[in-house]
Amino acid sequence: MKLQCVILATLLLLLPAGRGGNPESSAIDLRTFIGCAVREFTFLAKKPGCKALRITTDACWGRCETWERPILEPPYIESYHRVCTYNETKLVTVMLPKCAPGVDPFYTYPMAIRCDCDICSTATTECETA
Repeated sequence: MKLQCVILATLLLLLPAGRGGNPESSAIDLRTFIGCAVREFTFLAKKPGCKALRITTDACWGRCETWERPILEPPYIESYHRVCTYNETKLVTVMLPKCAPGVDPFYTYPMAIRCDCDICSTATTECETA
């Protein structure tokens, strides 16, 4: 249950920043959408010694089916938890403005190409396991 709350909270934080953050402006009703899709959003790229830069990119957004049910043998619960995560990405590098001397001005971030509902992988995603 904690994992779903973390994912939902993260998605809710990203929604207002994206173009079409208002459910009425999208062709899909985002309040009832079940699945995983590429969606545009904006964030602030920051690095010590440089000015911040507002970046608009594509990221994964959505809600995936999840369930748990009790079973008689340990661990006494069977679960099926999928998260909306990157399936394919492209690394994008930008140059941050007004960096102090000696500070590397380049900032690299992933841009979503394809997203899917899948098992949470710590290689690409912050996953809560407890």
